[in-house]
Amino acid sequence: MKTIASLLTPTLAATLLLGGLSFNAQADGGRRFIRDNPAGGVSAGAARHRSGENGRMAARRVVRTDGEGNGVATSGRAWETTAGGSGARGGVTARSADGSIQHNSGIASSGPKGSLNSQGSLNRDADGNVTQSRTTSATNAATGNSYQGNTSYSQETGLSHSGTCFDASGATIPCPRR
Repeated sequence: MKTIASLLTPTLAATLLLGGLSFNAQADGGRRFIRDNPAGGVSAGAARHRSGENGRMAARRVVRTDGEGNGVATSGRAWETTAGGSGARGGVTARSADGSIQHNSGIASSGPKGSLNSQGSLNRDADGNVTQSRTTSATNAATGNSYQGNTSYSQETGLSHSGTCFDASGATIPCPRR
C-alpha cells in the first residue's frame, strides 16, 4: 500500500514554483488534462495564465490518485501587479485510504504597501483527531511596523492564538484594534 509520503513528492516549495509556471506566455490562456498514471490512478489538472492592465497571473492545479484510495491535490498561483506588487501561494493536500488528511499551504506577497507571509498546516489522523497551526507575519512599508502571530488548534487543547506587534526598531507596541 502506498503512503501519503510516497504521493506527496511535490513539496510546497515545488508547488509554489509550479513546475514551470511562467509569465513568459505570449497570450492569455490555459489548458486542462486528465490521464491514467503509472500508480494505477488518475492524474488531472489545469493551468492558466492571464494578463491585463492591472498585472498578470499564472495558476496551476493538479490532482493525483493511486487507485488504492490515496490522493494528492496541489495548487499554486503567482502574480505581479503593475503597481509593483507580487506574490505566490501554494497548497498541498493529501488524503490516505485510511481517511487521514495532511494539508500544508503558504502565501508570500509584497508590494509598495508592505509584505505578508503566512504558512499553515492541518492534520487529521485516521481516527478523526484534528490539529492545525498557522504562522503569519506582516509588515507595513510606510511605518515599518509589523505583526507576528501564531494560531493553533487541537481537540485536546482547543484553540490558541498569540500575536505581537512591533515598531520599526523592533520594540513591542500595542496591536491596533479594528
